[in-house]
Amino acid sequence: MNDTFRKHTVQLQFYATAPYPCSYLEAQEARSQVAVPSELISSGAYSQLVLQGFRRSGAFVYRPWCDHCQACVAVRLPVAVFEPNRTQRRTLKRNESLKIRIMELEYRDEHFELYQRYQQSRHSGGGMDQDGREQYEGFILKSQVASFLAEFSENGIVRMVSLIDQLDDGISSVYTFFDPDFAARSFGVFNVLWQVGLAKQLGLQYVYLGYWIKNCRKMEYKTQYQPIEGLLNGKWQMLKGM
Repeated sequence: MNDTFRKHTVQLQFYATAPYPCSYLEAQEARSQVAVPSELISSGAYSQLVLQGFRRSGAFVYRPWCDHCQACVAVRLPVAVFEPNRTQRRTLKRNESLKIRIMELEYRDEHFELYQRYQQSRHSGGGMDQDGREQYEGFILKSQVASFLAEFSENGIVRMVSLIDQLDDGISSVYTFFDPDFAARSFGVFNVLWQVGLAKQLGLQYVYLGYWIKNCRKMEYKTQYQPIEGLLNGKWQMLKGM
């Protein structure tokens, strides 16, 4: 832990959760290390926590802390050297009609309805497909740090919403949901590429993409963005040959 991290988190405590079923690797147990109290985690403190591999879900700030597994690797894109490949450039072209609006964390019926459709289509049976408004607001709209929504619309219809945190050195892609009826548009890919552009506009160095898991189909896609860095053995380094 560096001095800045100590300064920002001097009053924070960390605890390990009890084991629970892993959401990503079958027949595995997982644990998390949680930073508390969440109300003391300022944007500066959170920026330092992210550098140590932490992430947030609502007000819950955590990192994987499993007993016998280190499959979850925090990853980030260095925007100055990132270059989209041919397929990604096509995705940018395919979605250039999207209108983008930056918004505060505020409830909107059309966002919640899109979130419900996305969960029911993409994560049916996973629990989040049953989320009501209270769960949605706690997950998407509750934040102690510098956060905003990016709304992507077309012909007046909201197609995608992304929750983003602004850090000292980059932006963190917290969660994105989109219209499941337009899978061929690759909205998720477009969103990552747009965030790279946003980080450049803001003069920031990185886009943090959460965790990459090599043997998990839902998470392994992140290495399609190159070059990409991972936090391995406490040090951020380029992921090569992954």
